[in-house]
Amino acid sequence: MAPSDQAFVGPKAAALGLHRSGFGPAAGQINAIAADPRGAVLADLDRPLAGAFNGDLLSSAQAARAVFDFRAEQRAQKKLALRVQKAGATSGEMQAISNQAVSGPPDLAKPNNELEPKQPPLPQQLLLNEAKARLDAATHAEIGFIERLVWFWSNHFCISADKIPAMAGPYEREAIRPHVLDRFGDLLQSVESHPAMLFYLDNVESMGTNSIAGINRDRGLNENLARETLELHTLGVRSGYTQTDVKNFAKVLTGWTWIPPSEPEHGGEFIFNKRLHEPGPQKVLGKSYPDTGVDQGRAVLADLARHPATAQHIAWQFASHFVSDTPPPTLVDKLRRSFKDTGGDLKEIALTLINADESWTPQQQKLKTPAVWVASVMRLTGAQATIPIGLLMNAQAALGEPLWRPPAPNGFSDSEAAWIDGVPRRLDIANAFAGHVTADPLSLLESSVGPLASSQTRETVARAETRRQALALLLMTPEFLRS
Repeated sequence: MAPSDQAFVGPKAAALGLHRSGFGPAAGQINAIAADPRGAVLADLDRPLAGAFNGDLLSSAQAARAVFDFRAEQRAQKKLALRVQKAGATSGEMQAISNQAVSGPPDLAKPNNELEPKQPPLPQQLLLNEAKARLDAATHAEIGFIERLVWFWSNHFCISADKIPAMAGPYEREAIRPHVLDRFGDLLQSVESHPAMLFYLDNVESMGTNSIAGINRDRGLNENLARETLELHTLGVRSGYTQTDVKNFAKVLTGWTWIPPSEPEHGGEFIFNKRLHEPGPQKVLGKSYPDTGVDQGRAVLADLARHPATAQHIAWQFASHFVSDTPPPTLVDKLRRSFKDTGGDLKEIALTLINADESWTPQQQKLKTPAVWVASVMRLTGAQATIPIGLLMNAQAALGEPLWRPPAPNGFSDSEAAWIDGVPRRLDIANAFAGHVTADPLSLLESSVGPLASSQTRETVARAETRRQALALLLMTPEFLRS
């Protein structure tokens, strides 16, 4: 073992590594990896991705068509009810029609104290199925590093279930998950061409002013996808691109659209529609790209993936997410060079992160976001076995981070400033979770933060008046809230 590695062994390093690179320890895991915590995290990158989950999950296109059909049937039922009413239906007939209709989805942003009483409508059920599969993958993962990578990239390339609920979960499974250890360019191509992203950022409405469709419909560009790709997904703000670059890139991306979900066979699938595409070459960031149809856009994305500004932007975000809101410049530089030297190989960048000594500082500098904190609680306690996924989503939403519903295309912040004011609200959630746990709180303390725990933390948990209070206090300790 190299001298630099000797400082990163033992239970304390194991606990730190599990909280920082995953979702915290499961019972008994700290001691299991104490001999080589860094090696255990690195080994996670060689495990198969939990990609398919189970056969109950629909593809994004299947889900989009299913939700379209569901809503069409609802509208038809309402119209039929009106027709019957006008024709003088009896109260019994009206009740029979009413019983056929499916009620609207519940508001998951409002927590409640009741278990889910009935089967939710189809759109909500699809979302719940996806959420459960995602949480199960995180809580049952051997280490959790790959799952954290999925969550990181999903937030970086976020869409919103508020705008496209049917595709939120499938998008993450299809566009993000298979590519988190590929090259950044592959991930970028997958994301920007996914129907969910094209719909979320309005590219399905964009058409070249001089395209056949643009001329016939008197419509033009929508610049949202082009702007967010440059500003958020690749180069970053103040990286040298201009409004002209945004506009020309938007022209390049015209024609990238989807088949409307109303089409029964292939609705919801990606399609390049030449009739929407702005003809001619376009200049983006000083380079001219000939009109090669869909490949014009792919060529621009390939160059953006290799751009030095992209390497810097991704390196800073990566270090900021996993290590510190103000990451060490040396770590950012290591990640930037790894990105540049490997052509954006995301597995190598992840290896660089874990191999860097800066990633193993003993100070817990990151406040866990609500989503990561909830997953950490479930991973430690196994409480998700008795708590319906809808209530877990409610809890997360109550803490300000509703699943797949970011407030803007830049996703949820993972900085402490965004979440510190909401920490007191976690106590009510922790107390509710504690009611579903029968394990001894002191044993769970050792399993979760034992090697990191201060004497004050131990005393606080030990002096609790009830087992439930002790567990809630454990989940609110600084050592458990931070990574």
